Amino acid sequence: MRPPGLQPILIVLLGCWAPVSTQTGATPEVMTNEGFNFTEVALATAGASPSSGLLATPRAPGPSSSPRPTPVTDVAALCVCDLSPAQCDVNCCCDSDCSALDFSVFSACSVPVVTGDSRFCSQKAAVYSMNFTADPPERVFKLVDIINPSIFCVHITNYKPALSFINPEVPDENSFDKLMKTSGGFPLNAESDISSTTKLNSPRTSAKYEYGMPLQTRESFLRFPSPLTSSLCTDDNPAAFLVSQAVKCTRRINLEQCEEIKALQMASYSSPEILKVPNSRTKVHVIVQSVIVQSLNQTLTQLEGTPVDLRPAFVSAGNVNVCTSVVLEVKYSLTYTDAGEITKAELSLLLGTVSSGVTPIQQKFEIHFIPQNTKPVPLSGNPGYVVGLPLVAGFQPQKGLGIIQTTNRYGQFTILHSTTEQDCLAIEGIRTPVLFGYNMQSGCKLRLTRAVPCRLAAHKVKSLLKGQGFPEYVAPFGNSQAHDALGWVPVHFLTHSSSDKDSCQVPVALVIEVKWTKYGSLVNPQAKIVNVTANLLSSPFLEADSGNERTILISTVVTFVDVSAPAEPGFRARPTINARLPFDFFFPFV
Repeated sequence: MRPPGLQPILIVLLGCWAPVSTQTGATPEVMTNEGFNFTEVALATAGASPSSGLLATPRAPGPSSSPRPTPVTDVAALCVCDLSPAQCDVNCCCDSDCSALDFSVFSACSVPVVTGDSRFCSQKAAVYSMNFTADPPERVFKLVDIINPSIFCVHITNYKPALSFINPEVPDENSFDKLMKTSGGFPLNAESDISSTTKLNSPRTSAKYEYGMPLQTRESFLRFPSPLTSSLCTDDNPAAFLVSQAVKCTRRINLEQCEEIKALQMASYSSPEILKVPNSRTKVHVIVQSVIVQSLNQTLTQLEGTPVDLRPAFVSAGNVNVCTSVVLEVKYSLTYTDAGEITKAELSLLLGTVSSGVTPIQQKFEIHFIPQNTKPVPLSGNPGYVVGLPLVAGFQPQKGLGIIQTTNRYGQFTILHSTTEQDCLAIEGIRTPVLFGYNMQSGCKLRLTRAVPCRLAAHKVKSLLKGQGFPEYVAPFGNSQAHDALGWVPVHFLTHSSSDKDSCQVPVALVIEVKWTKYGSLVNPQAKIVNVTANLLSSPFLEADSGNERTILISTVVTFVDVSAPAEPGFRARPTINARLPFDFFFPFV
């Protein structure tokens, strides 16, 4: 006896799979595509069109047997790996921007199968592959019918609105009341607004500061005035974590009311207490590092001792009205850790005196972030080179990028190291740094057997002279920044050989010439490098007169040449009076 209801189920299952078993002319094969199995039947019969499948579509009983709507997505035109517009993406076999020449250099297809919704019982699929047996390799494209073996699949999509997105209705004066009733209205009290905002922002709460997050204070956030739509200062701009900025903006003030404007007061920038991490109780106080006072004639005076809170004061002396202790420049220096915590906050201020003739005033704001426990990088001068300090040098891997330097500042530009043994092989890898202003000379002896060929000896000597990494650029000043590669001086490497060109040439000397000049004023001139030339001198590789060894003398010379022009004191040109008289000045005489 069969359990009741078993026979109808078997009939339904056999009815679903009967069309597959009764088809001829195609051999079904089972494939796996990223997590789901499906049966693929390729269009192998001649004359079969890509749009017509070889499988009979099972009909659902009842009135739902209407034909399936035309799919909105054409899998043959769908390409999920096409990321660059008007450019061929590597290994993207469905990219329409790729030509046959591009396909010939592909190693594989990054997306071999492109399908629509995997929940359909039957649908089209675009299959891409590479034929490496062809010369040149070519892409193979097939449009096939796939069948989902799962019993719980979508057989027909009879809900046409689900095939596309519904265009939202734009509110206007006629439909606003209807849409408001449909949506249930809007919250009008402040408490509901705050609660909804808190819920929306709750997933973004973090136990550490992340890049771009506003720096929180005890009251709200650290304010960093900056210009937005115009040059006027906007005080509601928050300072963002790890976003260093330096901006200038103008502020229109009423000089008589300068004592009441908070943006001009020193306390507005020194009183905020920054939270160590977001939403924490630990606060970091802002430490006033320095206060510089600027007078009306631009004289700067640094205040000694512990800085006090100076407030703007309006002073009227006769016809002259001034306001003293006005904040003109603000510089924040924040120290942070790798865990996203603020550990220290320092502040430098420039206070000035403003008269009625300079309003509106201009303010400058800067903020910098410094990692904790970082040591300052020593310089070879500031700005000019100091005698006895190493040359700053490096490489430029690609034009337009910055300069790459080694961490060892004494290993950026080096020459051979001389020892008492004078053996080049014994001192290989030991180098001496090139120091500014020091003319240097070093050398060694290289002993070679008669079996060593000339080319191998030339390659070995050249590597000994240049070292492991001979620089391509030298910094013009001792404090030149690596990211500013345009101002760096290139090293001109020249090769000189003897007149006997038929014989094999072996390098014997490296002569480095550094030209520098005095830059700046006569009172305190700064040393600036303007040219660096490295000359590699070669000589013929002569056979040994006696014995089985031959000795090559190798030397390196560094010279510094002062190419400064004779200094002549200069004076400013006398001012010329360019006055124009009114056109009727001599009326009525002329």
